[in-house]
Order: sequence, then structure tokens, then C-alpha cells
Amino acid sequence: MKDKDLPYGTEREKLVIRGGAPLNGVLTAQGAKNAALPIMAASLLLKGKRLTIDRVPDLHDIHTMADLLSHLGVKVEFRDHRMTLDVPEEIGWETPPSLVRKMRASSLVLGPLIARCGRAVLPLPGGCAIGSRPIDFHIRGLSKMGTNFELVQGAFHGRSSGLKPARIYFDFPSVGATENLMMAASLVEGETILENAAREPEVVNLAHALRAMGVFIEGEGSGTIRIKGARELGDARVSVIPDRIEASTYLLAGVITKGKVTVRDVVPEHIDSLCSKLEEAGVEIEVRDDAVTVYPSQYRSVSLKTLPYPGFPTDLQPQMMATMCLANGTSVIHESVFESRFLHVSEFKRMGARIDLQGNTAIVAGVNKLFGAEVHATDLRAGAALVLMGLAAEDETVVCDLEHIWRGYEGIVEKLRALGGKVIVTKED
Repeated sequence: MKDKDLPYGTEREKLVIRGGAPLNGVLTAQGAKNAALPIMAASLLLKGKRLTIDRVPDLHDIHTMADLLSHLGVKVEFRDHRMTLDVPEEIGWETPPSLVRKMRASSLVLGPLIARCGRAVLPLPGGCAIGSRPIDFHIRGLSKMGTNFELVQGAFHGRSSGLKPARIYFDFPSVGATENLMMAASLVEGETILENAAREPEVVNLAHALRAMGVFIEGEGSGTIRIKGARELGDARVSVIPDRIEASTYLLAGVITKGKVTVRDVVPEHIDSLCSKLEEAGVEIEVRDDAVTVYPSQYRSVSLKTLPYPGFPTDLQPQMMATMCLANGTSVIHESVFESRFLHVSEFKRMGARIDLQGNTAIVAGVNKLFGAEVHATDLRAGAALVLMGLAAEDETVVCDLEHIWRGYEGIVEKLRALGGKVIVTKED
């Protein structure tokens, strides 16, 4: 999968937005990036078998993971949102820094490689600049299962003579660590118990994939997950759940522009925390079995605190903050998950937002208007939030550093145009 296959270009681009008009229309949610990536990594558990994944979004992060798996020996085919991964009898166990440093989710191959090969080399992963996000929980859990680690020249070298079942308690319900240990335990005979595990829908989706491969697993979504592995797993097929963050972003695009937007093929339960906050803000919402609609509303401020699922997601905090910039009243937003997730505030202020930072708390005073400006995406979700502000602002907004946005939003330009948004992509000077 070469650069020419990537969605949009690989050169630096900028998004030019002519805002001020309401968005109206119906969209279909993409498959969840954060569900597809661990399921792709789980293919490494197979030996001479095939994993087929449906509803895979066509995103830069997906291509990065595909390239990483290809480097390890997996044959990857990706077309029309369906991915097939044919895994040979023997795979590599050393990951290349050039790929791992592109994406934090690269760390998801660590558990499967240790389980499958008994060893792994993983350079410190990269990703968005939203906090330290150490992989201590991953290392600690795998160590308890019988892996010895050394940090050598910026890379973790793990080695095990055979993983053993364990009872592991997480001090924090880390999604990535939960997923890594679920996968590692899938080839271990005996019962591994993960306590205070992450409950996110993406974790549940991974559990469904592992179960389809032949793993006995129960308790996903409850906080306590029990895994009984098998020596060998079989061919499997799984579908990726809808992307709750992407769906929520487009709903907020409707709210901030005072338009009517419907996102279908969603699981409303997955976005309960957003719907609850929007109702609290006075936004008219219609929730059906597999679709959510927001209607034009004069909305008021709300206060919120980001929390692990089912709390308000940190990945939606920048977009919600952008929306609250035009609310009636003052909102208080506390970020409790990542310590550096307010880097976008300075860019918001360029557009006329009134925000006061007090540690990990942002006090957002609603304004009557936002104004177009040239702004820079500091990370994936901040980039999406700046697009929302540009859609609502007067005059022209130019969002730079789009490589962040391409990592998580498939066809965002086409989707916004379908809703009536005036957006174009041009090359940066």
C-alpha cells in the first residue's frame, strides 16, 4: 500500500472554508478507526490463517498499520472498505521505527508479537501531541504474564519463554493496554483476568473479533474481562463498529452552524454522553434505532469533564469546546484524561473565542460571532474542531497541517460539501 493509494495527498495541504451558512443533510458514519486498528493487529495471532474485516475506514492510520503488518510478513489487501489479512506460518517480530513513530496505535502489535513469537522490538510510538500517554500499563501487564523487557536505544525489547495466565488490575482503564493484554492472553492456555479494564465500544468490538477467531472471552464492556486462550486460532470475519467520534463531530457541525444534520448507521448508545450534554444545552435531538438528528437550535452553555467510557470522551472535547464558543453563557470544561489536550485553545482565540485556561480546566465564555483566520491543527481532534469553527465563522478560514485530520476522517471534504459546506483543499505554499 503505497503513498499513491492514500486518501488525499501526502504533501502539506490546507483546507479553505467559507463559513457562516447552516449545514443540512444526511450522512453515513464511517467505520471506527480506533476499532479497526486493534482488530488489524489481532491478525498477528493467526498462523497460516485469514482475517477478513468489513467496514474498514480508508484513513492514513489504517494504511500505516497495514504497512506495519506487511513489514512483519502479513499479506494485506484493502478494497471498498474490506480488508483481508493472510498471515503466514512465520512472521517477523521487529517493528520499523519509521512506521511506529507515525502512530501511537503501533503499540498494539506488542502483545500479539510476544504471544506469537515470544519476542518483540517496539520503538517508542508516536502520534498526536496531547500528552505523554506512556505504555507503562502495557509493559507492566505483559511483564506480569512472563515477559522480560529492556529499553535499548529508544526501543522496548521484549522476550518471553512462554506467556502464562495472570490476574491484572489496571490503575487506570487504559484502552490500549486492555486491548494489548486481551490479544496477548488469546494464545495462553488458562484464564487471564483483566480488572478495571477499559469499557469502550472499541474494546467490545475487539472481543467479538477474538471470539470469532476461537478465543473464549467474556465480560467485555463490564470492566472485568476473562480470557481463556487457545494454542491456535482460526479464520475469522468481523465487521467494524460505527465511528462514534466521527459521527459526533458531524452532529456538532450541525449544532454549531444551526443546521439540521442526520448521521445514520450509528449506535446511539455509544454517543449517549454527547446526546445528554446537547439536550442539557437545549439542542433539539431525535434519536432513532440507528440514526441521530440534530435540529437548528439556540443553545446554551454546559459544563463537562472528560472521562473513560461511558463518560464524555476526551476525543470529543475539542469539538465540544468549539461548539460551546458560540453558546449562550459560560461553559467549564475539565480535561481529566490527557494533560496536554488544550493546545488548540490558542488557535481558537485567533478566531475570536474567549477562553481562560486554569490548569486542566477551560472556562469558555460564549461569543456572538467567530471570525475567519489562518489556524493550525495541533492534533487530529483539534483539527476537526477548527473545521467546525471555520464552518460557523464569518469570512474565510484556512486550516493548515491537515495531515492530522486525514488520520481520522475519511472523505471529510466530500461529506461537508454534501451538507452544503463550502470547503476546498489546496496545497500549502
